[in-house]
Amino acid sequence: MKSRSWSEALRSFADPMTYFQVVRLLHFYSYTHVRPRRKLTLGEGATIAPNVSLRNGERISIGRGSKIGERAYLWAGDSGSSITIGEDCRFGPEVFVTASDYGLSPEAKIAEQERNERDIVIGNDLWLGARVFVGAGVTIGDGSVVSAGSVVTKSLPPGSVAVGNPARIVRRREDYADAAPSTEPESDPDPVTTHA
Repeated sequence: MKSRSWSEALRSFADPMTYFQVVRLLHFYSYTHVRPRRKLTLGEGATIAPNVSLRNGERISIGRGSKIGERAYLWAGDSGSSITIGEDCRFGPEVFVTASDYGLSPEAKIAEQERNERDIVIGNDLWLGARVFVGAGVTIGDGSVVSAGSVVTKSLPPGSVAVGNPARIVRRREDYADAAPSTEPESDPDPVTTHA
């Protein structure tokens, strides 16, 4: 039995595909979505999914304990605009945050237009649902929740619950304080009166 496992190990080392996998892994770290990852500022305990797309990672900051979901896009501007994400944030899959957009002048082709770059600030303790879009120049206040598929083109104050395209505030998180479940333990019913 031992000679069989040794022969399999030797055969594995002799197989050129074993070494090809190492080359593929090294090549992966040169992809455009991986290279900026080395430059971004990632707080303690913060995680980003392996397939998150980043542009200009040196201008992206993700706070402590934040989680960025699968296939999200974080695109800081090419010439200076940044994306700042606070602590304990949750981004659903396919969230798109871009700090840059094209101008709309009719005299020039879109690709030749000057880019409009503005910083994006996303506060602490907030949740962006799946496929939320956040445009250039937006600030989302602490404790906000943005519903899946919403398009945020204007800033939201702290504690907002926003939905839609364009995103509009429909409630405040404090409105849910009365509806929150009680943390007090319920008393056990009296067995004598419940069976009587």
